[in-house]
Amino acid sequence: MRMRVLYADSAEWLTAARQIEQKCIGPASRIIKMTARASAGFLRLGEKEAFFKRIETGSWSRGLLSRLGGSHAARALRGAEILERAGFAHSRPLAAIEARWLGAIRVSYVITEPLRSARIFSQFALADGRNFQRREWICRRVASEIKNLHDAGIYTLDMQETNLMLESHGDQLTVYFIDLEDFRQARRVSTRRRLLNLVQLDRSVGRFIPRTRRLRFLYCYLGYKPSKEHARQLVRRLLELRRRAGRRSASAKRAVQSSRPAPDANQRTFAVSASPPQPVRKTGNN
Repeated sequence: MRMRVLYADSAEWLTAARQIEQKCIGPASRIIKMTARASAGFLRLGEKEAFFKRIETGSWSRGLLSRLGGSHAARALRGAEILERAGFAHSRPLAAIEARWLGAIRVSYVITEPLRSARIFSQFALADGRNFQRREWICRRVASEIKNLHDAGIYTLDMQETNLMLESHGDQLTVYFIDLEDFRQARRVSTRRRLLNLVQLDRSVGRFIPRTRRLRFLYCYLGYKPSKEHARQLVRRLLELRRRAGRRSASAKRAVQSSRPAPDANQRTFAVSASPPQPVRKTGNN
């Protein structure tokens, strides 16, 4: 495969980017998440540490289409630029690379700063046990930042709580937006887009936060407590969007489980992320 470096923060990262596959599966990496087509974790470059995501495109034809719509790496750079230009905190890209074969993008690599002091939304909010005053402060701050994001004409395709990382210094709370490839910009974020982002977040925090607190988050986002009639309309609309999202998610999972084709000889070359980490490491070292 030919490596195409879209961005490198420094000469050191430019050198590392050209050997990124070996870096991601070598002894200097620590994988924390792996699916059929993606893996993520931390890697070391000398004394520096970074977070990496490795995403396979899938079939060769999808790799060709990615050249039109943009690879994960290219979209991550665009997302970072959108957030940077609007002044929102985010995981800063260190390198973005595409691996190409026969003209198709087969793998994307996105390397970002590790945000070691930050924690995902739920972990940060629940860290102090039953300190409800602190949770209220966090709720208001996160809701306000998401509203500011939407007011700036920015939304995301995947507003999950694991894509929000929080860090505090005294009474200052910083909300970092991650998963950069999913951010989009519009002249105006519609009500439907806003509610979809709120539903995505609500679905992901529902396991940790009771319904009353999630309703209060909605009020914090709105900036006021709506009338009973307006509140009922909002809740009905949110519940309908939530049901639709649930059906789409269940349908997508069934489709992946029941119709995943066996890879052909060419595809096996690129199925590194589907293999257990240890055998991959041995292959890379041999």
